[in-house]
Amino acid sequence: MTETLRLATRGSDLALRQAETVREALSSRRRDVELRQVETRGDQIPDELIHRLGKTGAFVRALDEEVLAGDADLAVHSLKDLPTEEMADLVVAGVPERAPSGDVVVHPDGFGIEDLPSGAVVGTGSLRRGAQIRAARPDLTVEPIRGNVDTRLEKLLAPGLQAEHERRLIASGEESALTAEGDGAEDEGGEGDEAETDSDEIDEEFDRTVEEWFDSLSDLERAAMERRVETEYDAVVLAEAGLRRSNLFHEVETTRLPREEFVPAAGQGAIAVTASDPEVIEAVRDAVDHSRTRVAVTVERTVLGELNGGCVAPIGVSAMVQGEHVHVRARILSTDGTEEVADTRDLPIRSHATAAAEFAADLAERGADDLIAEAREAAETGEDSEAETGEDDE
Repeated sequence: MTETLRLATRGSDLALRQAETVREALSSRRRDVELRQVETRGDQIPDELIHRLGKTGAFVRALDEEVLAGDADLAVHSLKDLPTEEMADLVVAGVPERAPSGDVVVHPDGFGIEDLPSGAVVGTGSLRRGAQIRAARPDLTVEPIRGNVDTRLEKLLAPGLQAEHERRLIASGEESALTAEGDGAEDEGGEGDEAETDSDEIDEEFDRTVEEWFDSLSDLERAAMERRVETEYDAVVLAEAGLRRSNLFHEVETTRLPREEFVPAAGQGAIAVTASDPEVIEAVRDAVDHSRTRVAVTVERTVLGELNGGCVAPIGVSAMVQGEHVHVRARILSTDGTEEVADTRDLPIRSHATAAAEFAADLAERGADDLIAEAREAAETGEDSEAETGEDDE
């Protein structure tokens, strides 16, 4: 094992933050770590949904190939993105303690999913989240959204901030804003005077100048001011872990979604470190592995793997270690959210992997297999509108 470990990671802000937590853990064991930024296939095709790429792992394989080629000693991934199939010559050497694994609704005024008006547009890059939203609120409009955490938030905030900016410009009497409102302000019949009066009335609504208002905006909001969006979203649904790791959780108004209904994806909120060299594997396991998290995600990924759902079906699986048992909840939905198979079970911790496989077999017999087959067929024919993106939303 080399003195300095080379850690392969994607170059996005969230991926680098995740890699930094691994580097810090290894540094505490007196191991020097050098980050190697790698562009993945998912990064190279930013406008294509991941299930169109042919199979899972579009954000994973390039990193692991660095390890297998000897150009890196280990790689760091969002565990949710890691395929459940065994990786030849690679193992998950470490799973650090998990961050919050649930989903949140982000809305400019802090509305929860139940508060949104009928017809509201909700953005998500996840087939699972889309199906769960449709099941809970079939009157909402679900639209796909791509990008890293900050990009998605900017797309949400942009229209409202830009409209507010325009209102303040008009109220301040800015010539460009008044011109944008139209050239009829000086028409006959005193309409020019009326426009001036309206502007004075609007100006009284604001206690700050346009410049003072702009200076009060956060970096995220300022970036949103510069963004042009094709779809205006009323809310977006993201992983809480991604918001927290991006240091954006307190920058926006969020409402946690109930986990009983909005069951997270297998491995959501967890990080995986892959390696192939036995000495590196041992060093990583000693430094970063968290046993309770490892058990929980093993249960989740076993259920997902046995169901063979991959990223083409709306599957939520969430597990939590509770004493001598692992409490697991699973929810498999049709893409439109109208059908589902769901259940909970307490699995013995001593045989959690075997028990998880048995739980998955029971779900399959009860109709989960049929829902997954339908979702796969829809994905292959292009009938579904979105899929788990594997992007930096967690």
